[in-house]
Amino acid sequence: MLSVQVGAGIDTVQASFLQRWGAAAQPRFDAWRKLLPTLTDLGDTERLKRVNSFVNQQVQFSEDTAVWGQTDYWATPVETLGRGAGDCEDFAIAKYFTLLQIGVAPDKLRFIYVRAKTGTSDATQAHMVLAFYASPDAEPLVMDNLVGEIKPASRRPDLVPVFSFNSTGVFTGAAGASPAAEGTGRLSRWEDLLRRAKAEGFE
Repeated sequence: MLSVQVGAGIDTVQASFLQRWGAAAQPRFDAWRKLLPTLTDLGDTERLKRVNSFVNQQVQFSEDTAVWGQTDYWATPVETLGRGAGDCEDFAIAKYFTLLQIGVAPDKLRFIYVRAKTGTSDATQAHMVLAFYASPDAEPLVMDNLVGEIKPASRRPDLVPVFSFNSTGVFTGAAGASPAAEGTGRLSRWEDLLRRAKAEGFE
């Protein structure tokens, strides 16, 4: 699988951003760029909190059909900041790339597809969150656009994991080590996303 290296050339990314989105959207990119150096000397917990809060505040939730005219489009961080809007995948992807930029190891991060319970009924909706694993066997901390507070997975009974993935592969549930056939179809979207991000300057 493709992966994104830490330490992308931010000047190149900014040039890509301005070329496509122009000055009207630049304040969101400037805020993101200014955020990065403030995070480098912090511990992981504080980094997660600030990145989660920043993305949740900068991006307005909107369905892909409204933002991109497609039923399921995975936006790069440049695209999400450019639009200022996105769905749950876009929130998680923006947080992932931001954490990579400040040196968080990619194997500590995993996207988790869940069924999120809605209201007091048994109804659920498909949803994606980003999880941080302090160690391979640690309980993941969940970064979500629906709930602002970062909580351990055990404190999010409203989320039922289906499968998870990162740059090494797809896994059953949130912590399983076995390949999950159900999620492999999503990898083409992940590969396409990474190619587009590389074209924008993420190395």
